[in-house]
Amino acid sequence: MGTARLTKNPYVNREIVKLPVFTSATFHRSIPGFVPTPLREAETAAARLGVRSVWVKDESTRLGMPAFKILGASWATYRALMQHLGLPEHRKPTLAKLKKAVAESGRELALVAATDGNHGRAVARMARMLGLPCTIFVPQGTVKSRIKAIARNGAEVIVADGNYDEAIERAKSLADDTHIVIQDTSWEGYSEVPEWIIDGYQTMLKEVIDLIDEGLVPEPTVVVAQMGVGAFSAAVASAFAHRPARLLVGAEPTVADCLATSIEHGGELTVIEETPYTSMAGLNCGTPSDVAWPSNKGAFGAFGTIEDEDAEEATRVLHEDWIDAGESGAAGLACLLRWGAELGLTADDDVLIFVTEGVTDPTNFARIIGPEDLD
Repeated sequence: MGTARLTKNPYVNREIVKLPVFTSATFHRSIPGFVPTPLREAETAAARLGVRSVWVKDESTRLGMPAFKILGASWATYRALMQHLGLPEHRKPTLAKLKKAVAESGRELALVAATDGNHGRAVARMARMLGLPCTIFVPQGTVKSRIKAIARNGAEVIVADGNYDEAIERAKSLADDTHIVIQDTSWEGYSEVPEWIIDGYQTMLKEVIDLIDEGLVPEPTVVVAQMGVGAFSAAVASAFAHRPARLLVGAEPTVADCLATSIEHGGELTVIEETPYTSMAGLNCGTPSDVAWPSNKGAFGAFGTIEDEDAEEATRVLHEDWIDAGESGAAGLACLLRWGAELGLTADDDVLIFVTEGVTDPTNFARIIGPEDLD
């Protein structure tokens, strides 16, 4: 854990970055209510940064949830359950086919995950759609609104005696022939599910790339991705490392800067043992995913760490552009607001950022924005 800083990456090698896999889109389109999320132009943000344009992939509403996480959780659940049941995957996978396979198996099954909020809520939603029980572990200090949102999806929510990494340990301990762990980080002997989660996120990125390739929005010169364990940013790396963007930037909280620290430690994965509170709860992860690390290390030219105050300022700027973001969702813009000059942003840059979550802590959002601006 360090202070706010910009860490340049001397290990960039885009050629080693995994190519994107867009096979999850068919499954996602079969989920009731699926529609692509909008890509919005943010003129206030562009003016603040002094760039030609800022485009925001707005994941504040995805399949009725306030974050993109359902994309990874649903695709990984499909693949994990089909594998667990010893069944071949469908040529055209759908939610209905998965539900049928689970029901006809006659097996007792349950889903398990650890979360700071959005991932666990997504896993709980998948369990509810499949008619399966679900247990979600959350760290101490998780705000009540996030716990209630998970519980409303039918999951048992258990508060761990510690941080996010302790919640993961609790989830791992339940794994058996009945309890299937759907987790976005990896550990020894557990790598397939995190890889499937990364692949599931590619549906969102394909939506962006299609608009670029159709000439409806400019090819970005700078792409910024939030980093927790590194799964989402690895998906962004796969999607954009082989395209013309001159710079990919990672954004992390200073209290959970495991990826920036890993670069500073010779490019070797480094764990942050203690991760104090940050309002960017979805990024408060001290243990990076080793599955995601090669793509993150190879693609991102810089890692900017930020404070809660930076995320709050970015939340206010996005609100002026009619985009309501949660603290983790605003982290990408926050990184550029703090480090744009050092990154060499210019008036010729077209920037792509991701609002990865909407408002998941309404009380804190109201404090940040102010009651006069909550119309």
